Amino acid sequence: MNWISNYVRPKINSLFSRREVPENLWTKCPECGTMIFHRELTDNLNVCPNCGHHMQISPRDRFRALFDGGIFTEVKVPEPIVDPLHFRDQKKYPDRLKAAQKSTGEKEAMLVAEGEMGRTPIVAAAQDFSFMAGSMGMYVGNAIIAAAERAVELGRPLVLFSAAGGARMQEGILSLMQMPRTTVAVEMVKEAGLPYIVVLTHPTTGGVTASYAMLGDVQIAEPNALICFAGPRVIEQTIREKLPEGFQRAEYLLDHGMLDRVTPRKDLKDELTAIIRLLMSQPQAVKAELPAPAADAEIEPLHATGTTS
Repeated sequence: MNWISNYVRPKINSLFSRREVPENLWTKCPECGTMIFHRELTDNLNVCPNCGHHMQISPRDRFRALFDGGIFTEVKVPEPIVDPLHFRDQKKYPDRLKAAQKSTGEKEAMLVAEGEMGRTPIVAAAQDFSFMAGSMGMYVGNAIIAAAERAVELGRPLVLFSAAGGARMQEGILSLMQMPRTTVAVEMVKEAGLPYIVVLTHPTTGGVTASYAMLGDVQIAEPNALICFAGPRVIEQTIREKLPEGFQRAEYLLDHGMLDRVTPRKDLKDELTAIIRLLMSQPQAVKAELPAPAADAEIEPLHATGTTS
């Protein structure tokens, strides 16, 4: 009886018991509804392989794909005073920050890094929409200033990836003050004769669009990105008219002269490298693969030469 209780019954139960399946193995494309395995989605830089819809990607994952070998060095950003206005809505502002830090694993809504992209040294900054909608607060302002100062110090171009819902309401007027601060930082890069390139990703709205996100020497956007100050729903409710199809999307803005390029995410590295090297009067990057050795190739041994006494 002990043998049946101790071995047979647990074995049968283990065979028929429900196995726990890890969550988040599959992601449903919000555009076409295709179920995508998480590894395939990661390898494709969070772009749907079926319809090409560009989903959000974290700054770290973006930088791993952007920099050569996925190697980059973070640029230190001065930390501002936390919750200077003691703002509270349904939650206290510090509690919202802690929740965002826990869910994203990041300190704030922007990451600044330096490294090489296609053997071209750059400084890059990227916003994280998953961190409180990438909203622009004092930390984001400090991050852009730190990125600009580092770019000028090293003599490197600055590439910025925007993704934000606008200014951070919990910081009030202090958030809006980042618009002129970041504008001055961008001008500092331009006065140093260095390129400032902006890649607008979905979505880029509000005060971010009204400041540093639209000041690039070259304006590039990812496909179907929403780029605007006030969103289409707000405009429709205000003017009581139906807006054109694709209004405020990247392709619409490209057709109306607001953008220079609309580039898929997987092509961004090569395009940014080519543009930067052109603006910096550098030769274009050479990409080539060495041919495989012939199967019947013989390696001749090396013979030492010299004199003996």
